[in-house]
Amino acid sequence: MADTDSVMPEGERIRRAVTWMADALRENPERDRKDVVREAAIRFDLTPKECRFLESEVRSMVDS
Repeated sequence: MADTDSVMPEGERIRRAVTWMADALRENPERDRKDVVREAAIRFDLTPKECRFLESEVRSMVDS
């Protein structure tokens, strides 16, 4: 039987990463945002482009 994570539809990894990041930062708000993005990149096997998107989203959340 195939591993379902290896056949995720396009964009599913990034959606899961955003959800995980929000939960991680809610549980530990003082955590360094860059570390959270790095961990999400590893956990969800994100592409460099997806990581740049997450970094920009985190920056916009901090700026607002």
